[in-house]
Amino acid sequence: MSCLQILIYHAKRTSSRSQPAIGLKQTPKSRPSIFGTLAKDKSPAHQDSRRSIGPQMMSLCHMFRSSGDGYDGLTVDENDALIFQDGNLLAGSLDALIRHLVPTAEYYPDRTYTFAFLLSSRLYARPHELLKEVCKLCKSQQHLEDGEKVNKEKLGKFGPNIIQLLGEWTEMLPYDFRDERMMKQLKEITQKIVTIYPELRKEVGMIMHDLITKLSSLQKYEEALQKINAEATQRLKHIVPTTDIVQMCPSPLDLAQQLTHIELERLTNIGPEEFVQAFAKENELQTSYDDMKKTSNLEAYVQWFNRLSYLVATEICMHLKKKHRVRTIEYFVDVAKECFNIGNFNSLMAIIAGMNMSPVARLKKTWSKVNTQKFEILEHQMDPSNNFSSYRSTLKAALWRCEGAVEEREKIVIPFFSLLVKDIYFLNEGCANRLPNGHINFEKFWQLAKQITEFITWKQVECPFERQSHVLNYVLTNPVFSENSLSLASFECEPPENSYEKERYKNVKSEMEL
Repeated sequence: MSCLQILIYHAKRTSSRSQPAIGLKQTPKSRPSIFGTLAKDKSPAHQDSRRSIGPQMMSLCHMFRSSGDGYDGLTVDENDALIFQDGNLLAGSLDALIRHLVPTAEYYPDRTYTFAFLLSSRLYARPHELLKEVCKLCKSQQHLEDGEKVNKEKLGKFGPNIIQLLGEWTEMLPYDFRDERMMKQLKEITQKIVTIYPELRKEVGMIMHDLITKLSSLQKYEEALQKINAEATQRLKHIVPTTDIVQMCPSPLDLAQQLTHIELERLTNIGPEEFVQAFAKENELQTSYDDMKKTSNLEAYVQWFNRLSYLVATEICMHLKKKHRVRTIEYFVDVAKECFNIGNFNSLMAIIAGMNMSPVARLKKTWSKVNTQKFEILEHQMDPSNNFSSYRSTLKAALWRCEGAVEEREKIVIPFFSLLVKDIYFLNEGCANRLPNGHINFEKFWQLAKQITEFITWKQVECPFERQSHVLNYVLTNPVFSENSLSLASFECEPPENSYEKERYKNVKSEMEL
């Protein structure tokens, strides 16, 4: 089963009033923050000074005096205000939300708001357009373009505040800055601020260094993926197996650990914004759909799930001797059990999916010799009934374990990725982007940010297991059978038993001969 086939299930529409789980009120947590060191380095006094203005209590246009000029197609309404309930932001116009993002000398936006807005605003404006409006608003409010000399004392803490905002943007969503337009604007605004605040030069330098390091790392990862894919394609020309996974890696625990290496590496390189961009619709933006669909790392992770499923099925069906197929099935059951113990639920589900593929599931004589007790227990854990209730309970237990963990191996939680994508998809489809009055539904932004924040926490874990290059290379590049090849191999292992299978066998043989 393809990893994304789960997305075709019909979503049940939930209440239009979602509960914001992250909002303007901060509560201390022991788990890592999505904002990394930027979140930890703020002293209480520093934060209090930035929140003294209480933006919930007034119109954004009253708070920020501007010229009232238009924003290149973005509507500006001087009467707009943000709507709050119980201290949580519910809705507002795009213009008002942008103004709420921009800091002044006395005001700095809440970090949870910054993440939620930067993450989901791309449903309405491309990142480079948003940064352009932020820069224009800063220049307008602070009179940075005036002919007269800028008064640094009058600007106060505006300089440090805008640099901090840009720093948080580059840290939380660095992939936005792969766009040359983003990088150009970032350099222009930071250079302007450094001219006024020379003491900020070192901080700006660190922001740029960290950003370039992250983007270079991403480029190296993508180049490595291309090499792996090219090698796998080349090896397809020599598909005659000379060894199998049991010989290559006799220990199920070792294979589970190597699978965890692959999972964490690919999770780490998925940008949070890819989830939102995957569901971006052309009619929401006056722009090219392809310009928004930058989801290559997310798609590579989906392809990895499919590859692992097909690898499992291939390793089983490639053996003509029944005892070897039995050994391989029992081996993968043990690997799946070790994945479960580690907290690697994505590899666990891929293995189960591979063993449930039709070419493997139909091997009745083979399965009759397998001790299926452990497999049935694992299948129960990943049972899709009641919206994967068993798995969700297990995931909660794993999260509870990792919260108090000291060792890195106890912190590992790799979710069943297809279900995570499905949950975000349903949230996106089940909640309106705009309210009847045309305002943006920010409750939806809070919910998206909450789910993706959990994902960010999961992917921050370092894999503690020793890498075994020969095993990794085998898993990533060894040829796997196509769907037809799997069917043909299965029928060669155990001949077709009924009219449907006989017809299928006949069709597959004819297709393979073409």
